[in-house]
Amino acid sequence: MSMRDTGAMPPAPRARPVRFAGSAVSLAGSLTLPGREAPSPGVVMVGGSGPTDRDNDVYFPPIRRHLAAAGFAVLCYDKRGVGESSGDWRAATMDDLAADAAAALDFLRARPGVRADAVGLFGHSEGGWVVLRAAAGREDAAWVVTCGCPGTTPAVQERHALAGALGRARTTAAETERALALYDRLVEAGRVGADFAAAKRLLGAAGRPRAFLEHYWARVDERLWPFLTRKNDHDPVPDALRLRGPHLAVFGGADELVPVAESVRLFGAAACHPLRSKRATLTVEVVPGADHRVQTGGTRLAAGYLDMLTRWITARTPEAPG
Repeated sequence: MSMRDTGAMPPAPRARPVRFAGSAVSLAGSLTLPGREAPSPGVVMVGGSGPTDRDNDVYFPPIRRHLAAAGFAVLCYDKRGVGESSGDWRAATMDDLAADAAAALDFLRARPGVRADAVGLFGHSEGGWVVLRAAAGREDAAWVVTCGCPGTTPAVQERHALAGALGRARTTAAETERALALYDRLVEAGRVGADFAAAKRLLGAAGRPRAFLEHYWARVDERLWPFLTRKNDHDPVPDALRLRGPHLAVFGGADELVPVAESVRLFGAAACHPLRSKRATLTVEVVPGADHRVQTGGTRLAAGYLDMLTRWITARTPEAPG
């Protein structure tokens, strides 16, 4: 399939609701089809952490529209337990979430009018970890794009984000030290199976530091705690080593949540590993001044981001047979 610009305005993309089976759940989403007769390559988009729906808040719609206008079929879905999908993401493991993304990939590859040989995965933030695991070892994932996805474990990433938040809040050195020490104790407690009551006792013993409560603990409850402890030591590097196709890792240079330089180093080291597939190339794009969602000035996507994204995917989309 050629994506050369003919100068004609493409027909408006068509979106319709879809439902498919995930890993022991029923997942609901939207399939956006480009206005074209020829079979189209496809993109599965996977949202970030928390209760993310098919729009990933307001982040996915402009990307989805741009991809569809460029000739791609785009599948986005509600995370399990969100929107119209069944289940509960807080009861899931990273393997469960990756199995859902793999099911979405299989579903899109099997759609009429979609080229099964040209479907890839796009994951934002936590969704990057998810799509790396979903694609690991698969020959039929055409490519993987991660956006704002740390190359570190969640435990390391969250500590980085907490330290940054404390610094921006001008927390004193003593308060920062107490907050980070408490974070480290809670991570260790989670590793040995501490329940939420035990976690709250640690919090109380530490004097419930105000800075820690404000910048980390406020969102943690009895239902979220087990999910956090299960995923804290998830390492994306082994999944990156097992990729069988191209990987684009996009970061905002001003991302306050992700250790960008360390993530680039880790993904780069994986790309240089002698056991990595020769087809598993790595492209890194760091967008200066952009945030965790590659946005600048609020909710505006950084200039050139969408064109860069579609250009990279298009260059790695094989021509349609015949």
